[in-house]
Amino acid sequence: MTSSVHQAREALGHRLRDLRKDAGLTGRGLAVLAGWDSSKVSKIEYGKQTPSDDDIRDWCHHTGADNHIPDLIATVRHIEAMYVEWRRTLGSGTRRRQNASRTLEGKTQLMRWYEPVLIPGILHTAEYAKAVLRRIIDFYDIPDDLDAGVSERMERQQILYRGNHRFHFNIAHQALLTTVGDTGIMIGQLDRLLAVMSLPRVVVGIIPAHADYRVPTNQFIMYDNRLVHVETVSAELAINQPREIALYAKTFSELTAQAVIGPAARDLVTAALNQRREASLKVVARSRAGEGVDTFPRVQP
Repeated sequence: MTSSVHQAREALGHRLRDLRKDAGLTGRGLAVLAGWDSSKVSKIEYGKQTPSDDDIRDWCHHTGADNHIPDLIATVRHIEAMYVEWRRTLGSGTRRRQNASRTLEGKTQLMRWYEPVLIPGILHTAEYAKAVLRRIIDFYDIPDDLDAGVSERMERQQILYRGNHRFHFNIAHQALLTTVGDTGIMIGQLDRLLAVMSLPRVVVGIIPAHADYRVPTNQFIMYDNRLVHVETVSAELAINQPREIALYAKTFSELTAQAVIGPAARDLVTAALNQRREASLKVVARSRAGEGVDTFPRVQP
């Protein structure tokens, strides 16, 4: 759980504590009236537990503050939105999540995106996207709307060519080497990446494999200076605390300083692409020679 979530819980707890004190109630007294365990009030007030909608209603009813219910419930739901488990986000499949991303991206002037293992989603080919989303559907055991999810992800890419949006991608060299699908899919994706690098409002930096360790990192996307999305295995974090956003901005700057851009970045992508093409040709040659090879090999870094 991020400090953004904890700080928001603490701020909510302070408001609720003020309502309790204004009503002349002790924590134990409120717990008795609401039929709660005696420790629940203190956990909520100190930000260790997020109250439910019903908890808010009971709290306000017993403190004579019913007029605060709508605003406090809205605050609780905002806190819940900061940490959303994938099983909830993807509960109806992948399409809705892709559509939400498209809406958010459309409101962003500068998108800064760091990827350590995969090519950023907004740059995918349809085949690469299909392979990624297939793994997501299978891993999280969610409804299979693969074609709709891929279609929505492809639609997101229109923002690269419309309006005055700007994009800065920092991609670890490993992302060029990670096999998604098969070698044929990777050839198409790396070729696509080279094409995107020529767009006027897009900067693609590649962080070489030999780069020094300078900052703790994980995948993240910055939407201007107002929001950061971080993807973990179990959930997506939405970070909006200014001091945390500033920390991610500092991290992105450090990564940018390590990345190569322009011709040097193109050289790294081209080298990975050529490696894939050579592997593909070897498979074809062995197949024609009767070795019975019918799958693309995984190319190791």
